[in-house]
Amino acid sequence: MKNIYHHCYVILLLAFFMLYGQLLNGQKRYLDKKGTIVFEASEEFFEEVKAKSESVTAILDPAKNEIASLALIRGFRFKNSLMQEHFNENYIESDLYPKAIFRGEILDFDINELGSTGKEYTIKGVLEIRERKKTIEPIVQIQKIDNVISLQGRFEVRPKDFDIQIPKIVENKIAKVVNVRFDFKLAANENE
Repeated sequence: MKNIYHHCYVILLLAFFMLYGQLLNGQKRYLDKKGTIVFEASEEFFEEVKAKSESVTAILDPAKNEIASLALIRGFRFKNSLMQEHFNENYIESDLYPKAIFRGEILDFDINELGSTGKEYTIKGVLEIRERKKTIEPIVQIQKIDNVISLQGRFEVRPKDFDIQIPKIVENKIAKVVNVRFDFKLAANENE
């Protein structure tokens, strides 16, 4: 009889460790070091004002439903090198303010509900540029294929939200509202 209890105890212990291991596995963080952000502030009839960065870092913690991203300002590339220079030196002042940071929470998110069909979520968070913070709530599409979580979305901001001064001479050539799109492919971080 003692042997049966011991056997049941061992089975329960193994079952617990298997379940605990699955829970820990489900709490892995997901990381993308080559995420993409594109922003556009073009006005009709004028030169395109558009830039892209393909070196944005994003991290997702599904246990807390938290996401964060960091983009180095100098990582944004314009077609026009003079426009890129003005963007970095005059508007964003990237030597003083080298990065854009976003931190947020994915509302009603459950990683276990993800599949290959995209699902829509809202992220509530704070975008920080030039040490100015703005609350944003982008709608995102999230899907999981194999061990990669794809997260895509868009939002709008205004240069004045971040105290970016547009000179009078070009203010009609730059949109008052900037459209921002992002695309992250987050893989399970194997270092955890």
